[in-house]
Amino acid sequence: MKEYPINCTVQREFHLLAFSISEDLQLQLFTGILVMYLLTVLGNLLITGLIYLTPQLHTPMYYFLCNLSVQDIIYVSSVLPKFLSILVTGDTRITFPACITQMFFFTFCAVSEFLLLTSMAYDRYVAICIPLHYATILTKALCITLFSVSWIVGCFNSLLLAVLVSTLLFCNSQDISHFFCDSKTMIALSSGDITAITMLVFVETICLGFIPFVLILASYTCIITNVIKIRSSAGRVKAFSSCSSHLTVVLLFFGTSLTSYVTPESRDSLKQDKFLSLLYTAVAPMLNPLVYTLRNKQVLRAMGNVLKRYFNI
Repeated sequence: MKEYPINCTVQREFHLLAFSISEDLQLQLFTGILVMYLLTVLGNLLITGLIYLTPQLHTPMYYFLCNLSVQDIIYVSSVLPKFLSILVTGDTRITFPACITQMFFFTFCAVSEFLLLTSMAYDRYVAICIPLHYATILTKALCITLFSVSWIVGCFNSLLLAVLVSTLLFCNSQDISHFFCDSKTMIALSSGDITAITMLVFVETICLGFIPFVLILASYTCIITNVIKIRSSAGRVKAFSSCSSHLTVVLLFFGTSLTSYVTPESRDSLKQDKFLSLLYTAVAPMLNPLVYTLRNKQVLRAMGNVLKRYFNI
């Protein structure tokens, strides 16, 4: 068993090192992150409001999209405000309880999004491959079960990880080489035996990351196989367009986040992790509402109807 230094005490404060850049670049980065944060919150609020106000959007696909929008708002709000504060004030300090809380909400939302995107892939599979049974399979009760399981599993997993990390000792350094309290970075920073928790993270990555991704790939393999069989080119385009938005979000979110968590630790990988993390914590949530609105005629039509009904535009 590893012995701890005599002066090893439980840390009450950490420092988020974020990005080592010049003041001019910090201002540009602050502006970019602020714009992405505001677009993410406003865009997802817009989608949630449209789905609530438009009866035509009260379908399984949009129920899942509404949950994804709420989750994205929590997701970015757990990370980006603190990052913006660091860029403005230069104060990198974060208390240990605040760090654990941030890690909990970030992990909670990430796992929930993995599972929600998997449920949405199943929805597209049923809609395209067995459309005649869509209404009997994707019932309201099943939809509620699927997104409830996504939230519950995400919450339980994050709570377990937060509790385990909170018991670790951090004797050698208070510096977290990241712009938020990432569990992978914090575990690597610990002075204690991290074998068990590292194994837990690995198992979670497989069960809650790779397996959902494989299920999504399987769904889209079946979808593509069925779409190719459609004789009409217009029918093929319509079928592909109904799932292209979801596929775009899946590739961006799964690709960046899973790459970050399976990359071996090294000095170069720390910079890569920060960049990839910026993509799936700021860019991907911002693109979700844009992808689902600009490429979805039904949502655009609903937006026009709401503007006419409530604002006479």
